[in-house]
Amino acid sequence: MTMLGKLDSSAIPFDQPIPLVAALGVFLAGVAVLGWITVKGYWPYLWNEWISSVDHKRIGVMYIVLAMLMLLRGFIDAIMMRTQQVLAIHGPGYLPPEHYDQIFSAHGTIMIFFAAMPFMIGLMNFAVPLQLGIRDVAFPTLNSVSFWLTASGALLVNISLVIGEFARTGWLPYAPLSETTYSPGVGVDYYLWSIQISGVGTLLTGVNLVTTILKMRAPGMGYLRMPMFCWTSLASNLLIVAAFPILTATLAMLTLDRYLGFHFFTNEAGGNQMMFVNLIWAWGHPEVYILVLPAFGIFSEVFSTFSSKPLFGYRSMVAATMFICIVSFMVWLHHFFTMGAGADVNAAFGIATSVIAVGTGVKIYNWLFTMYGGRIRFATPMLLALGF
Repeated sequence: MTMLGKLDSSAIPFDQPIPLVAALGVFLAGVAVLGWITVKGYWPYLWNEWISSVDHKRIGVMYIVLAMLMLLRGFIDAIMMRTQQVLAIHGPGYLPPEHYDQIFSAHGTIMIFFAAMPFMIGLMNFAVPLQLGIRDVAFPTLNSVSFWLTASGALLVNISLVIGEFARTGWLPYAPLSETTYSPGVGVDYYLWSIQISGVGTLLTGVNLVTTILKMRAPGMGYLRMPMFCWTSLASNLLIVAAFPILTATLAMLTLDRYLGFHFFTNEAGGNQMMFVNLIWAWGHPEVYILVLPAFGIFSEVFSTFSSKPLFGYRSMVAATMFICIVSFMVWLHHFFTMGAGADVNAAFGIATSVIAVGTGVKIYNWLFTMYGGRIRFATPMLLALGF
């Protein structure tokens, strides 16, 4: 059985009680929810107001709801892994090794691609147009398409719970483990299709929000009058536009390896496994800042609001944000210093890794100076920001 072939009954794990019971529970819960919606007559409302909506606020809410649902799935995976580790101290535990590997891989994939990313994109979708004083994003229909592509990718990950299997390679499918020689099943194929589909949606969102911020600000709102969250959202989406094509191309090459025997990443056939590691982390490290920069913007707004003061050092915060945005593409090799790139290359990336901390340091000191002399209110958002 392959992802391009026909699925038969052997793809459903009738002999494995854990995924079968989980799938049955999800199915029954889904039927119950759909039945309740039908009985209450909510379908026209859901279709007109939510499913087919192009309003940025509703799409933002749907992104956040998707993130919360996938966060629950990721949390369940985490509990299963920890339970297995506890029960396996004096025995084999309750999960077969291949099932544990799938849960481990699905957990990382879900938490990065389908929990953290949709949550941040949902916040940006909701807040950025409001802060810029405009009615919607630049391309409202494209915004809806982006969300449903992301939701489709999340659906594929969950389908793998029942039909076939998920990848056993970890959340980044390192070659050659992800090649057909070592992963002949459909698990890596599920991974590739789900991430490619959702990745295209994320890239379209990046283009949409960059265009919105650069071209659709309210009259009189210059760049240096934008709220700090808009600046960090701009930096994050510039990174999306620059980094996600790398991920798309890398996974496309791995797909060609698996389906057509291209051998981009198989050393014995003339490929280069180190190229995969470089490419995946050339996307992977900017991804860290794609997620954290909007959070920095939120902290900036929180510190200013609950200190009853304007943000200290606004221009330096903008400079630090864009500095991090640029330098984040110069540090990826620190994920594999021992791979053999050489002392000079390692030193260059090591220095860049140290230098990028300057941008974060500027932000932290500006937050401290924002609080200094202010009337601080220790509300829940402020406590969370201080804890960070």
